[in-house]
Amino acid sequence: MKKIFVLSFLCLFLAFHSQRVSSQEHASTPPRGWNSYDSFCWTISEEEYLASAYVIAKQLLPHGYEYAVVDYLWYRRKVPGAYVDSLGFDVIDKWGRPIPDPGRWPSSKGGNGFTEVASKVHQMGLKFGIHLMRGISTQAVNANTPILDVTTGTAYKESGRIWTAKDIAITARRCAWMQNGFMSVNTTLGAGKAFLKSLYVQYDEWGVDFVKNDCVFGEDIDVGEITVVSEVLKQFDHPVVYSLSPGTQVTPALAKGLTGIVNMYRITGDDWDTWGDVAAHFDVTRDFAAANLIGTNGLLGKSWPDLDMLPLGWLTDPGSNDGPHRQTKLTLDEQRTQMTLWSIAKSPLMFGGDVRKLDTATTSLLTNPTLLEINSFSSNNKEFPLISGASSKGDIENDDLVNSWQSRRQLKSLQPSDSQVLHLASCADEKAIGWSTKALDQNLEHICWKEHSRKKYQTPFCLNKRESLLAVEEDIMYKQQYQGKVNLLASDKEDMCLHGSPKRKLTSKELKRGFFSPCGWDANQMWELNPNGTLSNSYSGLCATVNSVKGKANSVGVRAWIATGRNGEIYVAFFNLNSAKTTITAQKSDLAKALPGSRVSAGPCKATELWSGQDLGIIDQAISFGVETHGTALFVLHCG
Repeated sequence: MKKIFVLSFLCLFLAFHSQRVSSQEHASTPPRGWNSYDSFCWTISEEEYLASAYVIAKQLLPHGYEYAVVDYLWYRRKVPGAYVDSLGFDVIDKWGRPIPDPGRWPSSKGGNGFTEVASKVHQMGLKFGIHLMRGISTQAVNANTPILDVTTGTAYKESGRIWTAKDIAITARRCAWMQNGFMSVNTTLGAGKAFLKSLYVQYDEWGVDFVKNDCVFGEDIDVGEITVVSEVLKQFDHPVVYSLSPGTQVTPALAKGLTGIVNMYRITGDDWDTWGDVAAHFDVTRDFAAANLIGTNGLLGKSWPDLDMLPLGWLTDPGSNDGPHRQTKLTLDEQRTQMTLWSIAKSPLMFGGDVRKLDTATTSLLTNPTLLEINSFSSNNKEFPLISGASSKGDIENDDLVNSWQSRRQLKSLQPSDSQVLHLASCADEKAIGWSTKALDQNLEHICWKEHSRKKYQTPFCLNKRESLLAVEEDIMYKQQYQGKVNLLASDKEDMCLHGSPKRKLTSKELKRGFFSPCGWDANQMWELNPNGTLSNSYSGLCATVNSVKGKANSVGVRAWIATGRNGEIYVAFFNLNSAKTTITAQKSDLAKALPGSRVSAGPCKATELWSGQDLGIIDQAISFGVETHGTALFVLHCG
């Protein structure tokens, strides 16, 4: 009997210990799965989703693709007039919380939400994920629904009264690119926190394992909401992966304050199936690796910079009301480049194509064992700039020049015209300091950005300043918050004000230049010049900078990444961003300097190239390989 008791106690201890280890190692490797957005936009139904989940479980789960995520607007009725930014078509409960559209999700009827769908997904061995927009819906605010207090199961009460949606909604902070959809909630209020908690407690009850929180990061950042949600998720019995989106203009300085309370976060705009979108990821990915933010501490585990979904296979179009209807526009070489960069940069791998039409070529790309090994278990992942490139045709043409910082060859550089681009950055970033006022007369002032350019004749970047519009009566409680803010206009004769964050979703390749729209009561148009020379935006809380960006900066050149494997192998990836085949070369001695302590300095290395299957034999001096247009070469080196 004593032996049985001891054995039972030991089993309980081991079970408890394994649960704690699992919790501590939450998202210990980059999450991997499928998301419905690239193939269905917002229109996916329960039948389509479960059919997709079945294929994922059979074909992709054995390779670690464990999350099946329903992207946005699962609560929107698919009826005439409904689209991505329509108003009045959402299904919400009496507490103002979105619930699945029963027309598309019939198992949700009777208040079941996603409970039955999540259960079926779990039975397949998968984990269930959903998408959620920022804050509270305009529809709930218009209906002025009461706020649920999950601790009592009744309406939230404080200071002797019941709180409602209009009490917590910040109407001046509507999602910049979804004006009719959602707005921030005031997280300084108990009722605001209670509303967000009621959302995520409901998702926990449904069995949700993954939440993609949208319009809360990048130029739409909402630190208050992210912080509250993270604290709520910590309290659940089972871990929930917390993902932030979108990543427009995200920098390491902006992300560092939040990496510890999330598990993955987008660092670019939306990635679609164009070469420009793929190429736009190289600079930002380099910067996050250099800042040591790959796999740093996160919510109950690790956090990972997210390069967005993989738009491969059968897709739809951005903002479409139609499901999957076309093949990816990326060539096979471009698809290999994307998958290789995503893997060696250790981005989460979220496939976006229609899995019901998964072809052999896409499957082999998604499940390549070398790429998945690198994605999960490699270390010291970083860009390797000590490379050179030469066109296979001889001299490199002007539009195919290599764009390497420390290339061993002296190459003539492009001289495209510079373009001034308005960026938003962390106000703690020194690069955001440089704004000042300039009086033109007693009635007109300019706010101008300091001129860094060597071109002394270039006109400084200036905007006209005027006091911002006051709130309408229903926003009177927020008037004081926006007192002293200003609007910025291109001309004193036009009622067009500068927006900080874009009013539509941007793709990765798009450089957002500050734009103007009719002035209104909108925090996105409200700015404050601070004593330290920063210019902060009231919508995002970020500060404006003006940068000169060279055309084609992201679209040409050669790049390389390196990493070490868990068994001592060395990974070297070449990328050709040029429009002609290019021979790329890396010296073995430079690899040894970049990876001190690795086996690459221990002696000769035996090398194989993944995509061609070539055995390159012994590498004594250098790796040199011809890489196709927009293509990649991935070498596995066994040294010493």
